[in-house]
Parts: sequence; structure tokens; C-alpha cells
Amino acid sequence: MICTSIRGRNLEEIWALLQGGEIEMAEIRLDLCLLSVEEVTELFAATDLPLVATCRRMEDVEKTLAAIEAGARFADVDVTMPAAVRKQIRSACEEYGTALIVSCHDEKETPAEMVLRSMMERCQEAGADIVKIVTLAQTSADAERVLGLYKDKPSRMRLIAFAMGEAGRASRLTCLRRGAPFTYAAVAAGEETAPGQWTTAEMWETVYSRANSPHFVTELPIRPAAPIPMPSAKSFAQRAILCAALAEGTSHLSGYTPCGDSEAAIGVAEALGATVRREGDVLAITGIAATPGNLRRDAIHTGESGLLTRLLIPLLAVLSDGPVKVTGEKTLLNRPLTNAHDFMAAFGGRLQPVDHYDSARPFDCYLPLTVKGPLIPGRAELDGRGGSQLLSGLLTALPLCDGDSRLYVTEPKSIPYLFITLDVLKKFGVTVGSEMEGDARFMETQDWSFCTGLNFKIKGGQRLIAADFRIEGDWSGAANFLVAGAVFGEVEVSGLEADSLQADLTILDILTDAGAGISRIEEGENAGHIHVVRAPLNPFEADLNHCPDLFPIVAVLAAFCPGRSRIYGTERLAHKETDRAAAILEMLQQMGVPASIEEDCLTVGGQSLVRRLLRRQLLHGGRYSSHGDHRLAMALRVASLGADSPIEIDDSDCVAKSFPTYNELFDKL
Repeated sequence: MICTSIRGRNLEEIWALLQGGEIEMAEIRLDLCLLSVEEVTELFAATDLPLVATCRRMEDVEKTLAAIEAGARFADVDVTMPAAVRKQIRSACEEYGTALIVSCHDEKETPAEMVLRSMMERCQEAGADIVKIVTLAQTSADAERVLGLYKDKPSRMRLIAFAMGEAGRASRLTCLRRGAPFTYAAVAAGEETAPGQWTTAEMWETVYSRANSPHFVTELPIRPAAPIPMPSAKSFAQRAILCAALAEGTSHLSGYTPCGDSEAAIGVAEALGATVRREGDVLAITGIAATPGNLRRDAIHTGESGLLTRLLIPLLAVLSDGPVKVTGEKTLLNRPLTNAHDFMAAFGGRLQPVDHYDSARPFDCYLPLTVKGPLIPGRAELDGRGGSQLLSGLLTALPLCDGDSRLYVTEPKSIPYLFITLDVLKKFGVTVGSEMEGDARFMETQDWSFCTGLNFKIKGGQRLIAADFRIEGDWSGAANFLVAGAVFGEVEVSGLEADSLQADLTILDILTDAGAGISRIEEGENAGHIHVVRAPLNPFEADLNHCPDLFPIVAVLAAFCPGRSRIYGTERLAHKETDRAAAILEMLQQMGVPASIEEDCLTVGGQSLVRRLLRRQLLHGGRYSSHGDHRLAMALRVASLGADSPIEIDDSDCVAKSFPTYNELFDKL
């Protein structure tokens, strides 16, 4: 990225520069700007743009600490500052999540290679997140000697190394090509903070111009004129529609937006006997007041929705007065219903094949099949490694049984979705007690990743009662737009709950770990908006065992994070709409991104967008297959923004399964 060094300006002038749209990142030279401590706080708290607070004098330490506390993305301290001061600034950086740049300057010459390496090591030993080495070059050989540090540095070190002076001018660009997270440029001619500095306009033209990157298909930066509205979350919508259909009375579910899976849920609701009326974005659903044995249906069709199928199977065993055939379509017919037979058998339910039995495919693993009840309340211990959807079905069905039940889940996965189920049930008057278990790490952090068991206490004889509430927006779809903003410019999305139970809210943590600039708007007319802006990215590690739908878009993010990112949870992906892990690996390799899967981990070797531009190593365009997977199709659209030619997707319409307006909204980027 291009970091504009700002000097000699007051707060109003700096703010005008940052809002002008021509600066993607800025260094605030606290020693050269006309700012009080209070104004520093105001400035650094008021923008999502990545800002560097640069400390060169003892008089600026207080301002630097104020900037860090207010939200500075980077703090730059010279290695010659007293050790106690560096330690104080480093401690503040650690507390507030600011990356520490430790700089070493030689304004007289470029020393020998051994001295340069010593300077680099000294900065690293001072606790630098980013090491910065700048010298004065008299010749091109001097500049090349500084750039040689990129070959000598440890593999995980983040390094900015270039030379000042006219002989070092080219090195300010070359450092980006060799892996620097950003370089420095002046606001305009005559405002340089060091000799040989380019202007921001000159650097921008060289890095991003179509003339210099003729194959790049994206106009940078992407900056939609208005917030992008998110559809309703189908994970909430399907559960709510099904509960409303079984409840006594008329429920009103506002904020509904149609998609393939949610429309399938409406079809099931009507097949069960409920009445569904659409009033704008409100679903008015009059339920059937379901009780055990009062349902008389021979067959139910669940479309292509795995969640709907798994929710419905235990419910049919409780509510139906006889066997019910469950059918599906498209990719669902080839997706195994893992553990379905064992989970149902644990409470007396039975699954039987329809028409014929294929020995290569156990009958209880695939649709169509027949569900036979009754479901008998009791106690069971079940393995949660296969996912949450059938467990959610049991948690929805068991409260309707005549007796109490206890359900213990070992090694649970997709835990947030289980709590979405409990949250929706509570809205309809059904309560289920839950306790999470884990080791010391879990007790300390309350992180789902460290949960080893779930204990559910289920009181029987409960009935669903009509409810009125708003269906929250979809974090799964939003993740694609947020990643697009983090890599290619900025994006604001609307309609989301910042305290949502949706597992894919994790995308905010991942983007934060990767270095993107994020803010949540929690008050006023824009409450529920999430704003993300491009910043220097870094490799990350993410455990997606509880949010497997994020895998495709997080893999694309990793392709633009310099270094090796590791994404855990590939074993959860085998039985999505496709073998999603294999499809993601195929996608990355076709794009020219180094990637591999070992055991449960996808490793991705990424490069920054700027380095890809300068080295002509953008993602490869061409024809790609979505494998009928809506999540993969969405991620491919985001990847196309960083491709050297258009990416053609064989089936981009499959996004309608969860987000029918996705392609239309994406085109507005």
C-alpha cells in the first residue's frame, strides 16, 4: 500500500486530506504536524483509514500514546529512543492492538551489509512487529544493498527497507515488489518528509494505473456509493418458519427476504398445513398447533436444504401418526445425512430406505427415506463431530414429547448454530437448558473452540406459541463483501446484528487478525452497519470448525495476505453442496495460489495485492466451476476483483440458494 506522509498540517487540514478519497493510508508525523494531544486523540479515533503515529522526539511520546489509545493502526518509534520509552510504547501497542514499527535510520550513508543486518536485528530485538530500515543512498549500489535485506530477513519478519536520496528513489517502489507491507509518499511536491520521496499521485499512477497493469480487471479502490443491504439469515429464517408453522396462532416474521432454502421452508410449512401470507417483508404464518401424533402427511419435500431436512426428520417422528417419506432434490440427494440413523435410534426413531437399497450407500445416509416414530423421550449421549443440524432437529422435537429428556453431546461442532436453535425456540415459548463443558482454556476464555461437551436438559410437554420478531441479517453473505472491502478498497454493509449468535460473525475476528480496518456502527440511523477498509494485511490462522460456510471466502482472503495462512476445519467440508475442501483447493491452484491440505488444515501462500500487481502475479482468470456450491460461487466473484482477466463461473445462479440478489449487489462494487 501507499502511505502518505503528512507534515506541517493542522487538524482541519489533515482531516480534509483523509476525507478527499486520494489517500489510502497515512503517516502522521507527530514531530512535524501542528496537533495537540487532544487533537491527536480526535484524529486517530475518527477514521477507519490505517494511520501511523510516528514518534521521533521525546516531546511526542505523550501524543504517540494518545494516538495508540485512540486507535492508531501503527506506531513508529525510532530504535534510538530510550529503551524505557520504547518499552512503554510497546506495552501500549500490545494493550490496544496497534502494530509496532521500530525504525532505524542512517541519514548520512548506506553502511555495509553486515551493519545493515545488525540494524535489522536490533529493531527486531526491540520488539518490532514491523522492522523499518532507511538509509541515504549515494549510488544505485547503495540502494540495492538496502533492498538486499529482503533476502536476509527471517521468513516471518515484516520489513520495510528502502533508501533515501535521488539514487534511492526507485527503491521506494521496489520495496513493495520485494514484500514491504507499504511504502511512503508525499502529499504533494514540496511536502516531502525525506529526500527522494515520490508524491502520492506519482506512486498511485505507477502501482495502480491501468496503463501499468493492463490485465487488471478492477478499478481501484472499490468504494460503493451506499451501504449494501444484507438479506435475512436463512439459518434463522428456516428455523423460525418451521416453528411458526408448528405453533398455535399467527406469527409475524419481519425482515424476510426470499432465497431457495427459505422458500423450501415455506413450502414445508404449507405442506404441514400452515397458512403463509406475505405482506411486504413480513411473513404471517398461522400454525397448526402441533402435538405428538396430530400430523397426517405421507410425504414431505425439503428442496435442496440440508438444514431443513435435518430439522424436520426428528419432528416428523414426534408429530406424525404414521411413516412419512422425505424427499429432496439436486445436490442434496448426494449429501449423506451423517449419523442420522444413530441419532434417531437413540430416541427410538427409525429411518428406512425408499424403493430400493444400494449396498454402496447405506440407506439411512441419503434421501429419499422414510421416517417412522414415535420419538421416545429419554437420555442419550451423541457424537457432535458430524455437525449441529440433526442435533438442532432433536432439540426442536424433544420438547414436544410427553416426557423429559437429557442429551449430552461430545466433541460438538458448529456450536453457535445449536444456540441459534435454542434462541428461536425461546421466541416461540419453548425453553431448553444448556451447559457447556471444557478445560481450563475454555473456563478462562469461554471460546467455543475449547468446548468439549454440551449438556441439554429438555422438559417435555411443551408447545410452540406464535411469536412476532424480526429475522436478522445474514453474516454468511456479508463475509464476501467485507473481504472484498478489506482487499480492494472499502465496503459498508447494513442489516446485521453486532451481537448475533451466527457463527459467521467470526469473519470480523478473522479480518481483524489479518489487519483490515473495521468499525461497527451501533447507534443512530446506521445502527447495524459494518464498515471495512483496506489496510496492510498479514497472514493469519483461523479455526472454522464452528463456521464452515466461511471457508471459501476466507481462502480468497488468505490469497492476498502475504505469507502462509492456516485455516483449520477442512474435515467439516466433505459433505456440503460438494466436497468443498477439494473444490477450494482446486480453485486456489487454478488461480496460481500455492495451497495444500494436510489433515484438518488448509495452508495458503498469499501475496499482497500491490505485490501481485507489481510482479504481474494476479490471480489467473478463466473458466471456473462453482460445483453447484453457492458459497464457492460467491467467493469466486470476490476473487475476480484480483484477477488478470475475467473469471467466468459455470453456475453463478446457484447463489440463489441463500442470496438471490448477490450477483446484482456485487456488480455495484
